[in-house]
Amino acid sequence: MPRYEFRCRACGDTFEVNRPMAQAGEPAPCPQGHADTVKLLSTVAVTGRGGGGSGASPAPAGGGCCGGGCGC
Repeated sequence: MPRYEFRCRACGDTFEVNRPMAQAGEPAPCPQGHADTVKLLSTVAVTGRGGGGSGASPAPAGGGCCGGGCGC
């Protein structure tokens, strides 16, 4: 089940809620009882298992905002 992160605007507490994707947009009350919360944009980390490589080449390093192509 997906985990969604919320922040309470009243007390500043950050908390997580496990719920089905169909309920992702529903409000979630703060554990302290406040109702004014906002859903945060979370990052996702995907890792492989086992000893083999993923077969994907690593992203190029350095070069500014777009890999060095714009000269910035």
